[in-house]
Amino acid sequence: MPIFVNPFKKHDVSDFENVSIPLAQAQRSPSVIATHDSKLGTKDGFPVADTDAEKGSEAAATTEAYNAYTIEGLRAEIDSDIAASGHDTAYDRKSKVINKAVQDIGMGRYQWQLFVLCGFGWLADNLWLQGIALTLPQLTLEFGPDSTQVRYTTCAAFVGLCIGASFWGIASDIIGRRPAFNATLFLAGVFGLAVGGGNSWIGVCGLYAGLGVGIGGNLPVDGALFLEFLPFASGGLLTLLSIWWPIGQLIASAIAWGFIPNYSCDPSLKSCHITAPGVPCCHTADNKGWRYFNITLGALTFAMFICRFFFFHLYESPKYLLSRGRQAEAVATVHGIAYKNKRQTWLSEEILNEIGGVQAVESEAKLSNAEIIRRTMNKFSSERIAPLFGTRKLGIMTCLIWFCWATVGMGYPLFNAFLPQYLQNAGKNVAPTPTSIVYRDYCITSIVGVPGSMLACYTVDMKYIGRKGTIAISALLTGVILFLFTISSNTNYQTTMSSLEAFFQNIMYGVLYAL
Repeated sequence: MPIFVNPFKKHDVSDFENVSIPLAQAQRSPSVIATHDSKLGTKDGFPVADTDAEKGSEAAATTEAYNAYTIEGLRAEIDSDIAASGHDTAYDRKSKVINKAVQDIGMGRYQWQLFVLCGFGWLADNLWLQGIALTLPQLTLEFGPDSTQVRYTTCAAFVGLCIGASFWGIASDIIGRRPAFNATLFLAGVFGLAVGGGNSWIGVCGLYAGLGVGIGGNLPVDGALFLEFLPFASGGLLTLLSIWWPIGQLIASAIAWGFIPNYSCDPSLKSCHITAPGVPCCHTADNKGWRYFNITLGALTFAMFICRFFFFHLYESPKYLLSRGRQAEAVATVHGIAYKNKRQTWLSEEILNEIGGVQAVESEAKLSNAEIIRRTMNKFSSERIAPLFGTRKLGIMTCLIWFCWATVGMGYPLFNAFLPQYLQNAGKNVAPTPTSIVYRDYCITSIVGVPGSMLACYTVDMKYIGRKGTIAISALLTGVILFLFTISSNTNYQTTMSSLEAFFQNIMYGVLYAL
């Protein structure tokens, strides 16, 4: 088996032997069958004869159409899904057929490998958010912006994040999931390495903004891609995917603890850019720690890109291939997943044509770039948003979720992005905490936060707690602990509070990202 894979290779169904199986002989997913039964009045995927009718009666003949192992039954199921979605085109029908095929293949080796590689994106996202936070005090020492002004570095990075999140979400629908999936980490790795050579504060801000464009696409692209290949029955893995977020923080804090305290200027010195000649100051040559730190993070990010690009063959999204009129490749992708998982699949072009129509294979099934963008923007139309307020209860729930995202988006950078500064300057009349202690305490906080995501994955399925209870309790405790953090300037006390905050915060994030 080759170590490196060809990332540009296209596949045909003939590449995967002994994968195809007739629908009548296929092993359907129990969850798919259960949904089929509830919608169409069948049992275990087979028609249920009317007790008051004879076997050859009209009622029995009617329910025969709803056999889950026939084309007619599959068509009935797709018709039901189409009626709920409100979109009825050849593309929509065929994409739903492919969804059924992926569900029937189930969870396997391909999805677990994708879980790790998508996790790289989440890891890189928080790796760099924490990396920027951990670099701020050293930028003040070397380039001279005060502790307030230097926070615009974070602002520059968030401008890049906003651009990246907006751009890559749409771009992945136009150029494909696979190029976007790889390009985000490539850009982050390149700009991350370049940050280590920044020769001015403005230059560093610009490089961090470019880095933000890269990592800004990780969550929308990686999350959407993972969901496309994830069986519904394994949906809890989306919550578990959030465990890579605190792992990124842990790695960043551990590397910073190793480099920055040992290769940095004395915190009592000021930048040579703002001191008079002859006055002791912080020279660039004495403050290499933050540069080594960023170069290491950049190299790690680039290594993750190499793993994605050369060591794992990511199949292009079947839905994207359908949208570009490449139906044969979409079917081959599903066959490839089944082959990787050592399963079989009933999907074929013939079945797609039976459900979506032969004449639409190259014309109606293909979406133009304008149509793709229109569909993306249509997600924010009043037609799509209005149902979220269809009932009083649903409207309240929608507002609460939006409120959670808004407060998290505001609270996270205001606390986590500046936590190293808070730990270093614990109080107005308290001497600055030594650099080695600051980064040690930050590392402790990161370690304590990791189990939070794992606990969230467990509690969301617990009876009487579920997603609602988990997010309510964790959000409440996170808020209380943030207030308690401000009560004392004692270093050990603040480390305890920041550690508890990280733990409950990661529980909240794990649930929120999976809602």
